[in-house]
Amino acid sequence: MITDLEVIFRLLLASFLGGAVGLEREMHGRPAGVRTYLLLSLGSALIMLVSEYLFHKYQGGVPGINLQVDPGRIAAQAITGIGFLGAGVIIRSKDTIRGLTTAACVWVVCAVGLTVGAGFYFYGGAVAAITVLALVGLKPVEKRLRRDWYQELVVVSQDLPGQVERVQEIIDLHGFKVVNSGMGKDREKEEVTMTFLLRQRAVHPQRQAVQEVFTLEGIKRVDVS
Repeated sequence: MITDLEVIFRLLLASFLGGAVGLEREMHGRPAGVRTYLLLSLGSALIMLVSEYLFHKYQGGVPGINLQVDPGRIAAQAITGIGFLGAGVIIRSKDTIRGLTTAACVWVVCAVGLTVGAGFYFYGGAVAAITVLALVGLKPVEKRLRRDWYQELVVVSQDLPGQVERVQEIIDLHGFKVVNSGMGKDREKEEVTMTFLLRQRAVHPQRQAVQEVFTLEGIKRVDVS
C-alpha cells in the first residue's frame, strides 16, 4: 500500500498538471478554465487511487465470498462520464462549431489525472506538457494555414433588373464559391433579399467584396456572418 504522503503528492501533481492545461484554455476565453481542469484532473486522480486501493485491499479475496476486483473498472467509468462535460463546452452556431479543442482537452486532462493517480508521474507530466505545447505552439501555425472559410452573405436591395447578377459578379471576382443561394421578394416594399452561402480558401476571408456590394445602386443592407 502507498503511504499517505504519496497519496497527497499524486493529488497535488494531478491538480498542478490539470491546472496548467486549464490556464492556457482560460487565457483564450474558453468556458472551461483553470478551476474546471484542475478539479477534473484532481477527481480523476482520486478515482484512480480508490481503484488501486480496492484492488490491493481485496486482491486476496474475502473469506466465503468469491470476489474479484478490477482496478480499471472505476477508471473506465470516469472516462465515459467525462464525455458529458466535454459535450457541454461544444457550441454550434449555424455552420460554425466551437469548443471541440476544449472538449478534447477535458478528456485528456481526465486521462492525465488517472495516470498520475496510478503512479505514472513521468507519463502524466509528459502528456500534460505535450498538450500545453500543442495548444500554444500550433495556434500560430493554424492561423497561417490556407483553409476553407464559410460565410453567409445576406443582401437586401431594391428590386432592380440584373441586381442578382451584379452581386454574383462581385462574388465571383473575389474568388468566392457559392455553395448555396436563395432569394425572397417583398412586393410591397419592392425589395429583394438575396442569401448566399460562400466558400473561399484563404488565410482570412476577404471583406473587400462586401464593401463593393455596398457601392451598388439600390443596396439597402448587407449582412455577413
